[in-house]
Amino acid sequence: MKTLQGPGLFLAQFAGDSAAFNSLDSIALWAAGLGFKALQIPSWDARLFDLALAAKSQSYCDDLRGRLAELGLQISELSTHLQGQLLAVHPAYDRPFDGFAAAAVRGSPQARQAWAAEQLKLAAKASARLGLKAHATFSGALAWPYLYPWPPRPAGLVDEAFAELARRWTPILNAFDEAGVDVCYELHPGEDLFDGVTFERFLDAVQQHPRACILYDPSHFHLQQLDYLAFIDLYHSRIRAFHVKDAEFRPNGRQGVYGGYADWADRAGRFRSLGDGQIDFGAIFSKLTRYGYPGWAVLEWECCLKHPEDGAREGAAFIQRHLIRVADKAFDDFAGNGSPREELRALLGLGSAMVGAAGEAQP
Repeated sequence: MKTLQGPGLFLAQFAGDSAAFNSLDSIALWAAGLGFKALQIPSWDARLFDLALAAKSQSYCDDLRGRLAELGLQISELSTHLQGQLLAVHPAYDRPFDGFAAAAVRGSPQARQAWAAEQLKLAAKASARLGLKAHATFSGALAWPYLYPWPPRPAGLVDEAFAELARRWTPILNAFDEAGVDVCYELHPGEDLFDGVTFERFLDAVQQHPRACILYDPSHFHLQQLDYLAFIDLYHSRIRAFHVKDAEFRPNGRQGVYGGYADWADRAGRFRSLGDGQIDFGAIFSKLTRYGYPGWAVLEWECCLKHPEDGAREGAAFIQRHLIRVADKAFDDFAGNGSPREELRALLGLGSAMVGAAGEAQP
């Protein structure tokens, strides 16, 4: 067993053009003041981080780590959620996702995909220079528009989508392997990897690549009505990152799991600030501790009601309360009385020797 590291904070939802959220130094000072111990940094946000420079400059990485250390902070992971998304985009989403890419490659799906692949490889190098062991990202999606089989999908469509996803990701997974860093896919509706079944399918397609891992976020599972606790039992060996995000699902006579056309505040399934939803985080932290999860518990704030700064302040304390200091002895050790083997056998009514079927004395 192992005590989780935390609390950490994913900066993507907090970065902005106003102080104290427009530079890494100022947002780090704010986060440290709330009690956070680590930051998950969105690598696409130039206000906070220079990915290309981090990939080639050890001095840049050392300086960044040093400035954070002065505030009592570490980097939990880098994130390439947006770049990972752009590695595989169905044409239906070309226009909405184009804004995630560098201006020079917008309007050209092939150039955008190549740019995304290069960004991911830069992230592998930058993560290694920063001494990180895990990386957060999205898988992208080619088959998502065909999620519900109506009209019926042509035979082999999903197989081909996952084969192509594997072709695109395998060289990137190899680059992360060379860097000694796990790629942690956030299993998320809108991505081709959104649950256990799709993750297993991807693992098969990439030949069980050792760097293909999971960013565990129970909120996405709760809104799918997937058993997020049983998921940990099934996949704990691949869970290498953790977003602590709450959610609630309150179906009614008008909408259920597919109520996504409504505004967020009106949906049956909604993301909430920590403690305001239905997720059983006590059980989650217990399971991850039991299985020796090696990484950070990182707050990802998304809520349709509460102000983000309130969510961050409350979230830091919430995670801290849920961290389990692992026991160094059994609770009933005080009643123990270790006994030699002969006494143990006597307690079982077995005596000092047993006679085997052929009459020989057995130890």
